[in-house]
Amino acid sequence: MTPEPTTAAPASAPAATPPPVLDLTRLTRRYGTLTAVDDVSLRLPAGARHAVIGPNGAGKTTLLNLIAGTDRPDHGTIALDGADITRTATARRSRLGIARSFQQPSVIAELSVLDNVVLAGWPHHPKRRGAWRSPSRYRQHTESAGRHLETVGLADLARLPASTLSHGQRRMLDLAAALAGAPRLLLLDEPAAGLTDGDIGRLLGILGGLPASVAVVLVEHHVEVVAQTASTVTVLAAGKVLVTGETQEVLAHPEVRDAYHGTGSPAAVTDAKG
Repeated sequence: MTPEPTTAAPASAPAATPPPVLDLTRLTRRYGTLTAVDDVSLRLPAGARHAVIGPNGAGKTTLLNLIAGTDRPDHGTIALDGADITRTATARRSRLGIARSFQQPSVIAELSVLDNVVLAGWPHHPKRRGAWRSPSRYRQHTESAGRHLETVGLADLARLPASTLSHGQRRMLDLAAALAGAPRLLLLDEPAAGLTDGDIGRLLGILGGLPASVAVVLVEHHVEVVAQTASTVTVLAAGKVLVTGETQEVLAHPEVRDAYHGTGSPAAVTDAKG
């Protein structure tokens, strides 16, 4: 008897690779004759912890401005989760999941600490319409904001005017406001600037406790924060990418040390981790 032919089971299709949460392609920004960001490309997966470092004037903050939408590139593209957002307005990018903090904390001094966070999170809340007029909806917003203040250690100051906060506390409030939108991508511009050692310790705890789904792009001069937060680093010099790679390898690169021109920052970062 001739055996019946067997039919092989169809091979399962390989799982599709998700697009990077952030994909910058040949991004360039000029101001007159100055090229602040020069042909920068960068791909970050979901949950990345990535630092952008370099000397003053290297183009780091300009790069964050381009990603956040407060500035527009002269050339190149920006994609979030595979969708082109190069010409998308800042407010729309925020609703899509991009949040940021600033070199100078962006707080509304006249509002309470709590209402600063409520206001920051309001555009992202599913029941945002009429929240200020509806006690129940406003309560939902305040409960969410209160959790973020607890995270950054400001819960006890929630009812105080933001104007009464110290510099370090304002930085923590700025971070709580950024977190209020439940971001997919968090842009941090020198969050450790001007902080005490105790505040830096709290900042490191906050960053270490972020959900794995949140990608972080950190611009920072403080070596300990870079060392303990970032798994990968891009070094900018004169607007160009000097090198990108794993933190320790990048910071040990001779050209990175040269770019800092004797400041000691890369060596200090290496020592901080090793």
